[in-house]
This record gives sequence, C-alpha cells and structure tokens, in this order.
Amino acid sequence: MPSTAEKVLNALSQVIEPDLKKDLVSLGMIKDLEVDGKKISFTLQLTTPACPLKESMKNACIKAVHELVDPEAKVEVDITSKTSSKRNEDASFLKGVKNIIAVASGKGGVGKSTISANIAVSLAAQGARTALVDADLYGPSIPMMFQTMDTELSVVESNGKNMVLPVEKFGVSLLSIGFFVDPAKALIWRGPMATSALKQLFSDTKWGELDYMIIDLPPGTGDIHLSLVQTIPITGAIIVTTPQQVALADARKAVSMFTNEKINVPVLGMVENMAWFTPAELPGNRYYIFGKDGGVNLAKELDIPLLGQIPLIQGVREAGDTGKPAVLTPNHPANPFFEQLTANLVRQVAMKNEKSKQTLTG
Repeated sequence: MPSTAEKVLNALSQVIEPDLKKDLVSLGMIKDLEVDGKKISFTLQLTTPACPLKESMKNACIKAVHELVDPEAKVEVDITSKTSSKRNEDASFLKGVKNIIAVASGKGGVGKSTISANIAVSLAAQGARTALVDADLYGPSIPMMFQTMDTELSVVESNGKNMVLPVEKFGVSLLSIGFFVDPAKALIWRGPMATSALKQLFSDTKWGELDYMIIDLPPGTGDIHLSLVQTIPITGAIIVTTPQQVALADARKAVSMFTNEKINVPVLGMVENMAWFTPAELPGNRYYIFGKDGGVNLAKELDIPLLGQIPLIQGVREAGDTGKPAVLTPNHPANPFFEQLTANLVRQVAMKNEKSKQTLTG
C-alpha cells in the first residue's frame, strides 16, 4: 500500500503548470514534502518570483490533496522561486544574470523607455532581482525617468579590476551611458566607439546575481543592435510599437532583424503602446488616435505573442518626467495594463526556457 507521501505526490502530479503544460512533480516544482498525521506540508518552487499564477497554483495543490488524499488534511504550502534560465551555468560573461531581455523598436518615440522602466520596476516589486540597462547611447532617458541624473557612481575592485556599481533605485539596479557623459552635450561617436562603450557598460559593472536584466535599446536596427546580440547572451526581445502604420513598418523590420538566421534571438512578443486614449472625465470612452489594433494585427500576422496593449495616459508621461514610474503609484489607471504586460512577459520567458531545456535534454 502506498504511503501518504506517495499519495500526496501522486495527487500533485495531477496539477498541471498552465504555461509549461506539465505536472508540478515532473517539473521538479514540489520540494521538502513532509507528512505528520493530518498535517501535510511542502514547498512549491516557482520558475520566477513574479509568477502571476502563484495563488491559483497553490490553491490547485491544496484542492488536489483534499480530493485525492484526505479531505480533512491540513495542507501547508510554502511558495519559493528559482528563476528559470536557459543559460549555461558555466558561462563567464554576465555569469550571475539568468535572463537578459532586450526591449527594441524600429521607430523612435513609441515609448520604449517607458515600457522598459515600468517592466523593470514591476519585476522588482514582485521580488525579482532586476537590472535596467539604458543602451540608448545617443539619447539616454533612464537617468531622467528615475531622477538619477546627478548620481555619482561607486567603483569597487573585483579580481584585480575596477568595477562600477550600478545605481539602486526602487529596487532596480540601473546603469546608463547618461551617468558618464554631460547630458547637455550630444555624443559624437562613430560606430566602433559606440559599440565599445556599450560593451563596457556590461563588462565593467559588478552586477551580482540577477533574475532579469532589461536592456533598453536605441531605436532602429543598426550597429549597436548587431554588436549587442553578438556580445551578450540575450534570452529574447520585446518589440514596442504604436498602432500607426509608420511605426508598424519599422516594428516589422525589428522583428525581422532578431529572427534573422545569423542573429536568431527569440522574439518574446509585441507591445502595442498608446493603443487608445481615454479622457479622465469620460472613463468609458476609447479614442484610437494612432489607429486601432495595429500592433495586435501585426503580432497575429507574424505569429508572435501580443504581450499587452498600453493606453495613452497623461499620468504615465508625468510619472516618467518626475522620476517615479507609473507602476509605483497605487491605483494608477495604467497599473492593470503594465501588470498584465509583465505577467505575460515572465510567462513567455519561462516557456522559452523550458523549451530550450527540452531541446538540450531531448
């Protein structure tokens, strides 16, 4: 006759992780199972601290034990996380960084930095160790969006080499070329100088252990982008666009660049920013100023996930200008949209990592 512990594991093997489409036991997500009479306790180890389904998965575990083992059992579920990664643990470059996500757009002015900042802060707020790198060398905006323009960087010695410490703000580790140059002066750098500076941003910084590194890329598909993907082991890219046709044409080019067989960076999904405008005095109305569902339709056409639609809200712009990303303000009207975007992103990352793991082991 099977023991109670075996019965519990059998019950939990009936609970399917909704994104990875496998049961929790075979995925190795059940840890430290203990049975003491009617008391059954175990740890549910998630693939990210930012998992949007943690409560529903916990409840599904409790329900399975009650239905298949003992309806009177006192079930205690401790939730922890070990962020998934497809990186080789022996990798030396950016060794402690589990997932590196590039945020790109073909066209400037579509809100890419705003998207990057709010994703990074959302991840950090949910307990994920997160960094945000401003790789827009000619137009860095992250220092202003976090009000860190006058920050003096600290330097520490590590393995005989001087390393910069990123700036910490709102739980996010920040680094930008804007910390090193005069913000009032334009950078007049040719391609090789720019790409060399970009590489140093990553290699000469003491990052520590990170679950996610968000890289805010410059617009376009030029030297900086090519240098980045050739140097840095990117987990995947997000493409930001607005619904208007001129932005969509450039977004299509950005997707094409990442999916080119010589680059081969997975596109995690598309974000349609400024999707509609809703006046505060008419909360039930939507005005499609830049067109309707352009990003939605392009994502469908290119067969890539739509991670979210972000409305045009004055408060989002104001939050960026004052150095406090919108998601930090309780009950901000943009919060549900950014939360959904972040949830969809971490789910796509987890699925890509699991698929990569299956490919390596299969």
